[in-house]
Amino acid sequence: MESKNYHKFLAEFIGTMVLVLMGCGSAVIAGANGTTGVGLLGISFAFGLSVIAMAYAIGHISGCHINPAITIGMVVAGRMKAKESVGYIIAQILGAIAGAGILFVIASGKPGFDIANGLGQNGYDMASPQKYSLLSGFVAETVFTAIFLLVIFGSTSTKNIYGGFAGLAIGLSLVLIHIVGIPITGVSVNPARSIGPALFAGGVAISQLWLFIVAPILGSILAAVVWRFFVEKTENLKA
Repeated sequence: MESKNYHKFLAEFIGTMVLVLMGCGSAVIAGANGTTGVGLLGISFAFGLSVIAMAYAIGHISGCHINPAITIGMVVAGRMKAKESVGYIIAQILGAIAGAGILFVIASGKPGFDIANGLGQNGYDMASPQKYSLLSGFVAETVFTAIFLLVIFGSTSTKNIYGGFAGLAIGLSLVLIHIVGIPITGVSVNPARSIGPALFAGGVAISQLWLFIVAPILGSILAAVVWRFFVEKTENLKA
């Protein structure tokens, strides 16, 4: 890894930490807090707003991937070197763990807090918010990630005259995905976002973590292939 990339890795660490802390934090702390709870819609916007905020905070530094699936998709699409992606992914996972750790410290300060009640981890079958099956969860995470990546590829394309609004488009697409997907798996579309909370929650969250790593990566690869070779195959994508 070249030393000049370290500032990019730090940006990805911070961005992913914020995403997990604020996104999962909205579910753990404010999601169902009696009459003051923000509910599904509020949680959806918390994730999307986190991405929007970080896009404009660190986007000019690292591109604001804050998601291993996005980084892998960028490599497959030819927009990033594989060598550089390793540092990105490590930074994202560490950032997610840090975000989940901060959230755990904050949440555990409330009397009666029990990690068994969750830290925003994802799940399927009995661990699904509305008990959706493994198949439902796998299909949802794959397709939703593919949609998310297509929005990212399109909004950041050099041919897009509205490129200055890419962060807004990407963040709002994540809101949309959460509105539909929270009842199914709690929504991952981001392996790092799932890894962080799962490491603290343990148990079922760890045993089901594979789906939230495999499905988003599969979705990102599918989107990258479709984008690169079918949607905009004539564009000269730079590594």
